[in-house]
Amino acid sequence: MKPASLEAYRDVAPPGTVEFLYRLSEKVQGRSFLHVNSTHQGGGVAEILMRLVPLLNDIGVKTSWEILEGTLEFFRVTKAFHNALQGEEQVITEDMYETFLECNRHNAARLPLEADLVMIHDPQPAALVLARKVPGTWVWRCHIDASRPQRRVWTFLRRFVERYDAAVFSLPKFAQRLAIPQYLIYPSIDPLSDKNRELSDSEVAGILSRLGVPQDKPILLQVSRFDRFKDPVSVINAYRMVKRRNECRLVLAGGGAADDPEGKVVLAEVREAAGRDPDIHVLELPPDAHLEINALQRAATVVLQKSTREGFGLTVAEAMWKGKPVIGGTAGGITVQIVYDLTGYTVNSVEGAAYRIRYLLNNPEAATRIGRIAREHVRRNFLITRHLADYLTLLHVWADGGGRCKNPGPTPW
Repeated sequence: MKPASLEAYRDVAPPGTVEFLYRLSEKVQGRSFLHVNSTHQGGGVAEILMRLVPLLNDIGVKTSWEILEGTLEFFRVTKAFHNALQGEEQVITEDMYETFLECNRHNAARLPLEADLVMIHDPQPAALVLARKVPGTWVWRCHIDASRPQRRVWTFLRRFVERYDAAVFSLPKFAQRLAIPQYLIYPSIDPLSDKNRELSDSEVAGILSRLGVPQDKPILLQVSRFDRFKDPVSVINAYRMVKRRNECRLVLAGGGAADDPEGKVVLAEVREAAGRDPDIHVLELPPDAHLEINALQRAATVVLQKSTREGFGLTVAEAMWKGKPVIGGTAGGITVQIVYDLTGYTVNSVEGAAYRIRYLLNNPEAATRIGRIAREHVRRNFLITRHLADYLTLLHVWADGGGRCKNPGPTPW
């Protein structure tokens, strides 16, 4: 689907938003903005950039997006880094650190890394900062929960992070003590993308029929990567507790990403846990299955995101935008999106999840009320228009004299 222009958001964003963005964009006309991350599709970062980059260009900011190239071994290493930064103990060898550095060296030689503002996303390309050679502001954007990292991995990564001019985190609690300025920017969803735009009842029914998911019973849904931190097996166990008293079916829908080699293993574990239950549907979807996810979320009665670790968890905002009550784990950005008993419920256990699912199935009026409030919460806080304003402000502050260009010094490759 072709990205929308800024004008298209007048009817969905809060009143006055589009005019404000036009005025803000006047401050940064002609400036250049480069993003670098590790995958072009799969995962929330790629989805956000796919929509934000064209919007930035549409309002006069020369914005580009580059992808870090890496081997399977490199992505195994960075997946271990990812888990370690989220607090899971990992064995990281000196060879693994060297694999990380070698990949960054290779990409530093091949990527165009010049812009007024260079934003490097997440740990995978973090060492590219060592290659900065010309004036310009470099910002490290961390999308994961690094609040309680494995110390050795964070110590290794920190020596690159502190060579940036600033860092951006998704939540205050994700941040670490750093000798550089830090900013808070929530991620966002695009209400006009295929994943979030309005669908007719017939479109929803047709897509679910093609996926083999009947609509004859209330649908419980979790959409996420097949990742242990998303806790899909616990979702299956909660469903089984609910099933004893309420007719329903469970859909676990997701896929992987090029930078996450563990997905196939977790998917196999989920299929084994599901067994032969005909009311459990485990759907392995491709990265571009945006309409399918949209239809599943619109067909669901209750949406879950029972993560034990989470970056921000934009699947919560996606479901809330569609007026659905969400039950989530007390992890990451889920606790910002879900305001307890107003926009959904957070839970700490399988039993808690089952209790809240039963409550919503047995009280449809409460589910409708929660869904209505949830949609407005997303409109005011988690739409792409707010994200665009944050990035324009960052560009204005740092590219127009408010920032500084740090001297990188010798390159310790």
